[in-house]
Amino acid sequence: MATTEQLPAVLAGNSLAGAGQYLTFVLAGETYALGILNIKEIIDYGNLTEVPMMPAFVRGVINLRGSVVPVVDLAARFGKGSTHIAKRTGIVIVETAADTDDQQDIGIIVDAVNEVVDIGQQDIEPPPSFGAGIRPEFINGMAKRNGKFIILLNVNRVLSVDEMADLSKTASDNPSPPVLEDNGE
Repeated sequence: MATTEQLPAVLAGNSLAGAGQYLTFVLAGETYALGILNIKEIIDYGNLTEVPMMPAFVRGVINLRGSVVPVVDLAARFGKGSTHIAKRTGIVIVETAADTDDQQDIGIIVDAVNEVVDIGQQDIEPPPSFGAGIRPEFINGMAKRNGKFIILLNVNRVLSVDEMADLSKTASDNPSPPVLEDNGE
């Protein structure tokens, strides 16, 4: 009788999110979370300056105590359309590690910030390979909490400065043609 070898749930090279504290937030009706160690602060939405020729998901920049911080519309980044600005809309300032080992602060627009939760390793499952509605490499795991799933995001993939810079260059290299109006004549 042949024995079958058990494969690990997550193969080497894929990083599953670890236990710890996570900031949960709502975006387009789904609950997401980022590790609390990546969060610098949470601010009210406002005072954005638009920057021309940026990808559609980059809503602009803000002045955060003298530093220019780009602000990303996470819903648009996930291909779910622009975030509708409402009373609970906020900007979460996230610290990401750039490839050069220095830190980059990026703001993300969220519909609402929920709470900080403790998530144990036993409550984290590998991300699905399809069907989550966002690119699989953006997800570090799925946490079970109160009978629902929280999508644990891979902050360095979602907010990859290099990828966003490439997309910005593509947007500036391919400006959209002018729209001609039909005046009915």
